[in-house]
Parts: sequence; C-alpha cells; structure tokens
Amino acid sequence: MSGFDDLVNQGKELYEQNKDKIDDFLKSEQAEGISDKVLDGASDFAKKVLPDEHDATIDSVRGNLDGAVGDK
Repeated sequence: MSGFDDLVNQGKELYEQNKDKIDDFLKSEQAEGISDKVLDGASDFAKKVLPDEHDATIDSVRGNLDGAVGDK
C-alpha cells in the first residue's frame, strides 16, 4: 500500500506545484472544446440507455459540468 500512497502524494505535490497552470487550462478555450465533446458523448449515451423521463436531468447535469470546465 505504501507504493500507492507514494503515488498519491506525488500527484498532490505535482498538482500544488502546477496549480495555476492547471486552473488556467481548465478555463481555456481548448478545455472547452474537449469537455464539450466528452460531455456530449456521455449525455447522448446516457439518453440512449436511460428512460426518456431522465433527459431533463441529464441535460441539467451536463450543463453544470460544462460550466465548471472551459471558458464558456
């Protein structure tokens, strides 16, 4: 387990060292394009496998996630 803990701690350190760059990227136009494609695919898939009555909830969740990533 200590190997996993070391890996997690390294990830935390890497994030802290690059926090500003990561935050800038997450609010970039490039991240917006990538997130839109991923969210569109995930929401389309969810709408295919779940009953139609859940479409509004899927759209709402997609919109909330989209607002958290990218520049729009």
